[in-house]
Amino acid sequence: MVLALLTTGVGQTVAQTRQSVNMKKKILFVVTSHDKKGSTGEPTGYYLGEVSHPWEVLKEAGYEIDFVSPQGGKPPVDGFNLDDAANKAFWEDKKYRDKIEHSMKPDEVDASQYAAIFYAGGHGAMWDLADNTVLAKIATAIYEQGGIVSAVCHGPAGLVNIKLSNGDYLVKGKKINAFTNEEETAVKLEKVVPFLLENKLIERGGQFEKSGLWQPHVTVDGRLITGQNPQSAKGVGEAIVKALGK
Repeated sequence: MVLALLTTGVGQTVAQTRQSVNMKKKILFVVTSHDKKGSTGEPTGYYLGEVSHPWEVLKEAGYEIDFVSPQGGKPPVDGFNLDDAANKAFWEDKKYRDKIEHSMKPDEVDASQYAAIFYAGGHGAMWDLADNTVLAKIATAIYEQGGIVSAVCHGPAGLVNIKLSNGDYLVKGKKINAFTNEEETAVKLEKVVPFLLENKLIERGGQFEKSGLWQPHVTVDGRLITGQNPQSAKGVGEAIVKALGK
């Protein structure tokens, strides 16, 4: 009888441990809800390749991905190119297409469930991610429980106002990169976006790194991982996998 009880207890412990491990195999993707480039009226949203390329890498590594956006529901999509194999695979994946088109609202997220948070880019991110205090608190919680905070291209707009429990900005003193001033000028939106991402991250104390226009560049500083542009999206996914494997 005693042995049976002990065995049951061990079984429950193992099951609980497995459940905990499975929960930590989840990654939260943040995408924008904003659909216009400022006063230009031009459409924007999350950049499809900046979701699909990290998604492909992380899914292959066995991670489950959830989606959140400032307004929840179906976020606007930009960079819609199904000639890109990763884009096509993501868009035609019924499960994940349904997940992103029914994204959670920030107040529906339980940060304790996630091993990492990833902010996808797309110009829309510049208007609605920086000042979202609930998303910032989620990112702080994930980071301070030992998780990873990551972003690519304009996604680091979501990082600029994240503060840690000690009151410091998350990016303070850390190596970081994002869509550069030169790239913003190249697409003629430097006077349309509400702020220049490179400047703001430096203002927050970040040690900004960058490469030339449209060159892949991924920066890893401990559990903070950032990529410069769409060309860096897959590399950010690979860096997340590597960091989580340590």
